[in-house]
Amino acid sequence: MKTHKTAKIACISCTHAPFTPAETEEWILSTLSNIDGITHFGHLGDIFESTVASVHPSDDTDTHTLEDEYEHAHNLLSAIRGTLSPEVELWINKGNHDANIEARDPRRVPSRLRSLVHWNMHPTFREEFKKWEWLPYEKSQRSIKSIGQCCFYHGFDAGLASDELEGLQMLNSMPEAQQQTFRLMVRGHTHRPIAPTQMLRTKKIPLPFWYANVGTCGPLKPDYMLRKDSSLWGSALLVVECRLDRPSRLVGKCWDAELIRMPK
Repeated sequence: MKTHKTAKIACISCTHAPFTPAETEEWILSTLSNIDGITHFGHLGDIFESTVASVHPSDDTDTHTLEDEYEHAHNLLSAIRGTLSPEVELWINKGNHDANIEARDPRRVPSRLRSLVHWNMHPTFREEFKKWEWLPYEKSQRSIKSIGQCCFYHGFDAGLASDELEGLQMLNSMPEAQQQTFRLMVRGHTHRPIAPTQMLRTKKIPLPFWYANVGTCGPLKPDYMLRKDSSLWGSALLVVECRLDRPSRLVGKCWDAELIRMPK
């Protein structure tokens, strides 16, 4: 990798503004400031909680406004960007919570208001949001940020085996399927951090693909999980160094990755 141009990528997921814990924000910024040479930074979705666009009635609906969510997310993104070099490429994969704000569903946001409530329309906060590339929330190649052999997306399913199964599904959505060996599929969504793990055809036959999950940077025991098991949840940041080239030109595994967990 020393003789080729490389990318150094850091990514997080699921901050769920305005519920991102202050200590988690401090940990994110401190961790990023101690990593040299970052070229790309990604937020893998659910940046907003989007309470007001939920179809599920909740006692929390009056605790904050959508504008509070935008302000919180704006401040976090701005602080992250300020920690990084100005040349760093920035992107966000929209998550299901973010997509709820845009959804063509009158139960969430009335159609006549949709153009007004979008985060990129807010006069105070839109300039920060527009500094980031936003990828759509859909189960297709359009939602994937590809850098070398590494693919980043939010995630859709939440079962215990879904990181691996969904990684294979997303691989199959990409047209260059015959050139996808040694890919690393990275997502969030489940709130369960998982270090890079090789996929298996059977328990004894490995596949030339890996998956990873960056967990959540939101609350680890929200009210809706008080009667459910969140023991596998955790906050983490993934750092990936990979060779920059078309996957068809890359021979073997051309990336290394480390999952950095926030101490509980």
